[in-house]
Amino acid sequence: MKDYVTVGNVKVAPVLYEFINKEAIPNSGISSDDFWSGLEAIIHNLAPENKALLKKRGDLQNKIHEYHKQNPTIQPEAYRSFLKELNYIEPDVEDFQVSTQDIDDEITVQAGPQLVVPVNNARYAINAANARWGSLYDALYGTDAISEEDGAEIKGDYNPVRGEKVIAFSKKFLDERVPLAEGSHKNVESYQFFDGQLVAKLTDGKTTSLKDSAQLAGFSGQPEAPRAILLKNNGIHLEVQVDHTHPIGRTDEAGVKDILVESALTTIMDFEDSVTAVDAEDKVEVYRNYLGLLKGDLSVTFAKGDKEVTREMNPDRTYTTPEGGELTLPGRSLMFARNVGHLMTSDAVIDQNGEEVPEGIIDTVITGLLAKHDVLNNGQYQNSKKGSVYIVKPKMHGSEEVAFANDLFNRTEDLLGYKRNTLKIGVMDEERRTTLNLKACINEVKERIAFINTGFLDRTGDEIHTSMEAGPMIRKNDMKGSAWLNGYERSNVRVGLASGFQGKAQIGKGMWAMPDLMADMLETKDGQLKAGANTAWVPSPTAATLHALHYHQIDIAQVQSELAKDRTDEQEAILQIPVAENSNWSEEEIQEELDNNAQGILGYVVRWVEHGVGCSKVPNINNVELMEDRATLRISSQHMANWLHHGIVNEEQVMETLKRMAKVVDEQNADDPDYHPMSADYDKSIAFQAACDLVFKGYDQPSGYTEPILHRRRREVKEKVYAN
Repeated sequence: MKDYVTVGNVKVAPVLYEFINKEAIPNSGISSDDFWSGLEAIIHNLAPENKALLKKRGDLQNKIHEYHKQNPTIQPEAYRSFLKELNYIEPDVEDFQVSTQDIDDEITVQAGPQLVVPVNNARYAINAANARWGSLYDALYGTDAISEEDGAEIKGDYNPVRGEKVIAFSKKFLDERVPLAEGSHKNVESYQFFDGQLVAKLTDGKTTSLKDSAQLAGFSGQPEAPRAILLKNNGIHLEVQVDHTHPIGRTDEAGVKDILVESALTTIMDFEDSVTAVDAEDKVEVYRNYLGLLKGDLSVTFAKGDKEVTREMNPDRTYTTPEGGELTLPGRSLMFARNVGHLMTSDAVIDQNGEEVPEGIIDTVITGLLAKHDVLNNGQYQNSKKGSVYIVKPKMHGSEEVAFANDLFNRTEDLLGYKRNTLKIGVMDEERRTTLNLKACINEVKERIAFINTGFLDRTGDEIHTSMEAGPMIRKNDMKGSAWLNGYERSNVRVGLASGFQGKAQIGKGMWAMPDLMADMLETKDGQLKAGANTAWVPSPTAATLHALHYHQIDIAQVQSELAKDRTDEQEAILQIPVAENSNWSEEEIQEELDNNAQGILGYVVRWVEHGVGCSKVPNINNVELMEDRATLRISSQHMANWLHHGIVNEEQVMETLKRMAKVVDEQNADDPDYHPMSADYDKSIAFQAACDLVFKGYDQPSGYTEPILHRRRREVKEKVYAN
């Protein structure tokens, strides 16, 4: 065991001890002694309860396994009664309304895209924070949102044919969402301000203004020659930028060089699924970056082409209002921190019994400490204008675990001197027990909840693992059309709205995983808003800018008001286990499924284990790049483990597939000089062995999670590198 610093009855890794004492505690309003003694008390009181909750998960799973073994034919009513007897389905709670106070406007008033980014990657984290505003022209020009037909290819420094398509798209968008009283934005010769009104002079000599004057929010520059015109629609902003000297502005009648779109209103700075933090050193990197984000002083310098670029956080944006006053808008996303769940432990702190401490406990207490600097306004910028701290807690199973998180938040607030419910919670609805008991879960945190969401991948992984003994599951791509999944998506929104989320908290939906397919995203992702979400996840700042267009097109408040009238109980649909009614797939279909899953697992695992990259674009078997994190790994590994368990495939076939797909992944990474081919020696490739573990030991993994295997194998790689 490495040297530790003894603090009371716990031992702390020196790297964490130094970071807390020298970087996190100064100016936080709490002393080092009080912090460490308080953390020790929380660990002493809550670590045993954490362990007991995890044991309960395992006991419930074993009973469900046994039920399916004894009842090979699923009888819906009998199955539901069984789950109620287990208290897996909890008793109904009385109706209530959430009463969370001091939640920022980006959550309560505005609706817009949400980014999720690994906080240990400083460059990505800063980019995400700065994605509050994005260039519509750049987002359209650089993606397939604009087709390359008719000479509009992306080529050279600038293709004017493509540029014309971008401008035409953008002006049409303005006409649809912030129209003029007459005429079109494409025919504007100049924009000016007189008597608090926007005056647009058209090329035919006529003058007009906005059809709805309330959409004018402000401007910058001189009234007779504004540099920017700030418009507002559905609660979010657009900034028309004017510069007649700019290369694009010179070609535009009105001198419009770009349209900035208010894009990622919120960003989840992730400590969890997209991060490879497996030891104390990794955790400190996570915490240090988050502290820098909260204080506004995080920066990173890197080479881009033949230039050196420094990336810093953007300042706020200031405008003159139509009445002549001043309006300041945030230049950065409102940040949440997604802590880890209840399962994993960390060697950053060792308890009095010599055991690693639950990582989720450490995360919450330290996140709360770091956020003191924001609440006290110690930094260059302020994240929460309302003095709140936003923490997302993933992978909780049922209301008892949510109540545990609430107790942890209470104790953290008491330790750090926060008033009650300063720490706001996001409850991720990604485990079956939480889905079935979502109302009870929300009830446990109804005074601090700020967010719920759905996530197809993790939720499907848990669905497969929970019902592992029920039979072979349908093919992975067929899950999206299954009854349980659609019932789950509808139920999440209905429960949230019935609990009073509208205007008080976020209802979120999952990730668009194909960052290069923006045309498809523009075509389909509005469906999540029509289903009642007031935020949805996107994989990049560019995707946030394009997805923001959907929030201009759809009045989320109106959608939610209509959906709130529907109180349909979706429990029956949610409990329809996705077991294949007919599993006589052809050999080709079975192998296709195996190939797809195996390639996806290997492509992700090799970067996680060998390179410490927890989230990146990973080419699938068809070389379409997908944004993947541990959730994608969970569903694929559990699906293979399920088919293996039920004899749809055998171990020899699975191993042959893994080895063949390892060669495919090796070829896809052939240009990476730091890459170590798995196929060079399967037995010695730690990444390949990790992938095998995830499949062949998938049945035994707690809730089908991938973290225990990944962490063990990543540590093995780090130890090997350190030894050399």
